[in-house]
This record gives sequence, C-alpha cells and structure tokens, in this order.
Amino acid sequence: MDRYFQKISFEQFKKEIKDDKELYDEYELPRRSTKYSAGYDFFALEDFEINPGEIKKIPTGYRSKFKSDEVLMIFVRSSMGFKYNVRLTNQVGIIDADYFDNDETKGHMYVSLQNEGDKVFKVKKGEAYAQGIFLKYLTCGEEVEKERKSWTGSPLRKEDNNE
Repeated sequence: MDRYFQKISFEQFKKEIKDDKELYDEYELPRRSTKYSAGYDFFALEDFEINPGEIKKIPTGYRSKFKSDEVLMIFVRSSMGFKYNVRLTNQVGIIDADYFDNDETKGHMYVSLQNEGDKVFKVKKGEAYAQGIFLKYLTCGEEVEKERKSWTGSPLRKEDNNE
C-alpha cells in the first residue's frame, strides 16, 4: 500500500491521550466522505470545546505513512472557517514522509485550533474537525544528507519506499 493511516500504539495512546482501551478500539481512522473528496476527514476522539480567543492542541491518535516524494497537508474543514472563524494555528499543517515513527513523536499528529470567533466552538466525539490531503512535491535537486531517526536509531526512509 502506497499510503495509509494507522492508530498510534495503545501504549502511546495511554501516555499521551487517555488510558481507555474501549476509546482506543472504537475511534475511526481518517476517511474520505465522498467519492471525489480530496481530503481525509479527521474525527474527534472525544467532545471538545474552544472558547473565543482560545487555542487548543488536539491529539488525533493517527500517524500516516506515504511515499517519500509526498506530503500530507492538514487543513480545517471549510465550514469551520466560514461558519465559526476557527483556524489551524499554523494555517496549514505539513507532515513530512519521514515523520512516521520518528524518535520524538512516533508519528503521532496533533492539530492545533484557534477560535477567532465570538462563540464557543463545540465538536462532538466522532465529528470531523480537520482534513488531510496527500500531495506530490518537487525539489530543486539538491542533496540533503540529514535524516530523522526512528526510535530504533535507524533511518526512517529508504529510497524505494515501496512498502
């Protein structure tokens, strides 16, 4: 499979989110809502609220593996910006191919949202609040030697990346 989402390990889930096996077993991986959707919807693990002016860092419980010449870009759902004035704090999240299983985060993605509106923004468990879109990217042909290291200490990517 060229690209996919998977849950973080239960050990990581317990440490970073909650020691709740039932919640871990039931939460959904990102998926496209229609045949022609570009984005994979990210679903809330639990209910959350963001007050006007507040910033909230939301754990996704996801990590994603994809080809070395691709990037996963994360955006808020369009309706959140239009209706509620809620934005990603970094405007667009960029997940590099070597982020999967890296030493620091083991690939766990977070989404940081800011409520710039004048009402409390509420998301229920299981509702989509962000979306990820995979894109190919180009480089200038320069050679970069530095690589992220996995928790095992070995390089994360191989040039062929056909797993």
